[in-house]
Amino acid sequence: MRAYYWLAKPGIVYGNALTLIGGFLFAAEWDIDPGLFLATVGGTCLVMASSCVFNNYIDRNIDKKMARTKWRATANGKVSGGAALIYGTILGVLGFGTLLLWTNALTALIGVIAFIDYVALYGWLKRRSFHGTLAGTIAGSAPPVAGYCAVTGRFDLGALIIFLIMLCWQMTHFYAIAIRRSKDYKAAGIPVLPLVKGVRHTKIQMILYTIGFILGIIWLTAAGYAGDIFLVVMVAFGVMWLRRGLTSFNIKDNVLWAKQMFMFSLVVLLAFSVMLSVGSTLP
Repeated sequence: MRAYYWLAKPGIVYGNALTLIGGFLFAAEWDIDPGLFLATVGGTCLVMASSCVFNNYIDRNIDKKMARTKWRATANGKVSGGAALIYGTILGVLGFGTLLLWTNALTALIGVIAFIDYVALYGWLKRRSFHGTLAGTIAGSAPPVAGYCAVTGRFDLGALIIFLIMLCWQMTHFYAIAIRRSKDYKAAGIPVLPLVKGVRHTKIQMILYTIGFILGIIWLTAAGYAGDIFLVVMVAFGVMWLRRGLTSFNIKDNVLWAKQMFMFSLVVLLAFSVMLSVGSTLP
């Protein structure tokens, strides 16, 4: 059972659940429908787990070549390919069924788009182009939008801005991973940006996406969706994150720096999830 638990990439599911809940509470303004909340969180988490299982199945041969992934159950043979497909299918049926029955069609559609993006588009493109990272951010940006749309029943400007904020966060976050794990990606033949364009170019891209994250925070407030407290807190975190990027060009140990950027990105994500949860209720 432990192998199946890790096959669903619980770290990814739990992290995305934070932003999912943040988007839901942001739209609901804490006027919570318990049934809708449970169905949204449960259904979306099952869909995410399903996509992760299918991703593990698709990447099983690549995972064998990388130190950080060779322990995965589909790579080391603890779970067979057939068993993984059955497991992923069951999770997906339960997840999409929950979203269709107890949320709304838009939320289920977002789940479908994110699933196809992560399993098919990202799974195919990351082997062929460094743009695979950008493709993968579509799925990672979907959870808070799904939470938002489960409450509102519509995809509006607020949903779009939240999506773009998350896209910018993910690009900086994943480029930090790419620098930190460049040797693994090289061994597996995956053309991530640091290997194709170099570390300096990747750092510049990270800075630009961090600026985009800050601008998205400002836009969400300027559009009237969040208050000034949300703005001040999140811009402060964004600026601290940006500062770490701007000082990177004088650093010799890029792997250590990338690890620090990665860790701080998780702090930023936690802050964003918390502030998003209360952002529409604070002045």
